[in-house]
Amino acid sequence: MANGTGAGEPRPADDGVRDRGEGVRVPGEGAAPPASDGEAAGVRSFWTRLGLPGLVDVHTHFMPERVMRKVWAYFDAAGPLTGLEWPITYRHEEDERVALLRAFGVRTFTSMVYPHKPGMAEWLNAWARDFAGRVPDCARTATLFPEDGVARYVRKALEGGTRVFKAHVQVGDYAPDDPLLDAAWGDIADAGVPVVVHCGSGPAPGRYTGPGPVGRLLARHPGLRLVVAHMGMPEYGEFLDLAERYAEVHLDTTVAFTDFSEALAPFPEKERGRLADLGDRIVLGTDFPNIPYPYLHQLDALERLELGEDWLRAVCHDNGARLLGPSR
Repeated sequence: MANGTGAGEPRPADDGVRDRGEGVRVPGEGAAPPASDGEAAGVRSFWTRLGLPGLVDVHTHFMPERVMRKVWAYFDAAGPLTGLEWPITYRHEEDERVALLRAFGVRTFTSMVYPHKPGMAEWLNAWARDFAGRVPDCARTATLFPEDGVARYVRKALEGGTRVFKAHVQVGDYAPDDPLLDAAWGDIADAGVPVVVHCGSGPAPGRYTGPGPVGRLLARHPGLRLVVAHMGMPEYGEFLDLAERYAEVHLDTTVAFTDFSEALAPFPEKERGRLADLGDRIVLGTDFPNIPYPYLHQLDALERLELGEDWLRAVCHDNGARLLGPSR
């Protein structure tokens, strides 16, 4: 979805490899959030009444400014792919977006970056490292691509303190079990670092989307801590099967259960009980800022599943905190 839209997913700008983010303002604690006090109050009310210290959002996007602008331009023209308009609700400057998450009470978030060709991943990792260095509530994020040197730069990212990886097999147009990635996956699994992976086929399939390729990867690396983005939309049941089979497989809620996704690929009512059974391995993700509705709607969509407050507490904070580590 907003971080992966099937065959039409926005690919980072070809000239992004040359972009170094010059001119981007450094986020500060005092930046004024571009949202009404009522919006922030609504989000904070949600987690306050659950008795939580805030939210942990494992699936948010911060990336080099030129790349982000290209992503937004794609979504402005996404109607023919999805059949629905996709306005960007939080089309703000970087420092304003950071301030807004803080106003919402998001204690830890991520900078999901992803390459679409060789030679991009290491540069994106350097940008994400620097971003996390100046934005301490962002868990240091990295990515990878099947290419020469991937094991080296993945190991470097792990040794440097990366807390989460992002893999996008549709945008990258690669098989997750590509032999070039084998050593990198092994190191990530050994380190116990989670990988948020867009591998579902919604709303349009790619050559390597679906549960089959990911299932082959897990058969080789059963301890890999994969977080299936968007609940595996639309192959919800098949990805729930993988989570039941492999103890380290998680699923994130990004865009799932909202009015927007229910119009595209509704979550099957018959699978709702499995959400409760896997309540310790479902984590909050939102796709902020690239969402076509207010942030609070994702939280409301989870609450209307009627799976109870303990489930909400686990999903919206505890599970993500366990995966990403303590807030800084």
